[in-house]
Amino acid sequence: MTAQLPPVEETDAALARRVADATGALLLTVQRSALFSGKELGAIGDRIANSFIMAALRLARPADAILSEEEVPDLTRLNTARVWIVDPLDGTREFSEGRDDWAVHIGLAIDGVATTGAVALPAIDATLCTAHPLGIVPTFDVPPRILVSRTRPAPQALAVAKALGGELVPMGSAGAKAMAVVRGDADIYLHAGGQFEWDNCAPAAVAMAAGLHVSRIDGSLLVYNQADPYLPDLLICHKELAPAILTLVAGFPASD
Repeated sequence: MTAQLPPVEETDAALARRVADATGALLLTVQRSALFSGKELGAIGDRIANSFIMAALRLARPADAILSEEEVPDLTRLNTARVWIVDPLDGTREFSEGRDDWAVHIGLAIDGVATTGAVALPAIDATLCTAHPLGIVPTFDVPPRILVSRTRPAPQALAVAKALGGELVPMGSAGAKAMAVVRGDADIYLHAGGQFEWDNCAPAAVAMAAGLHVSRIDGSLLVYNQADPYLPDLLICHKELAPAILTLVAGFPASD
């Protein structure tokens, strides 16, 4: 009689990727259904994605806490070491406009550190995950490409672009911008216009796993699972560029 081996538990990274992929597939179906449009499409997408993610994570990791953009924050999570921090639809505006620069964020913070994450970019059929980080090759033979908001580019980013002779690249969601650096489509993502933990937990984890510099714009660490999830600024870039960028933005106080 052959002994039965115990089932292999799914890793956190594999779970994050599986949930991100499945959520992305749901959102693409909604976006392409032609049943909704405009703000209604965005609202439906937020609601469907959030319901699916909450159910999937609660089933797979019942002992873990969850912080989602679409849920009322539960402060009991502050007593939990493991907290999934998720943005079910990052870039609702871009999603509702039929653009491709939106994302699904599934991140896990352990003791306040973004340790695991998956960022799905469903409209371009790409998912980046901490389990399989991409190797980043800096491209210093061209002016640095600096990602900025489509509508509200941070003054710090504009100053860095001017000082480095960089090229501004407007883009939608935070996840799309962060993954553009990971994918090698840009060199710097500097944000100072206000974000929350769910905007950057999963992207930060993926970027760090890929060997990029990830910090706040004053160089301090990103800390997650705080009572107030507001986390207003972020720098993701090639490590070789980080010292110059941090020096350039030192005259700008970090957002509070």
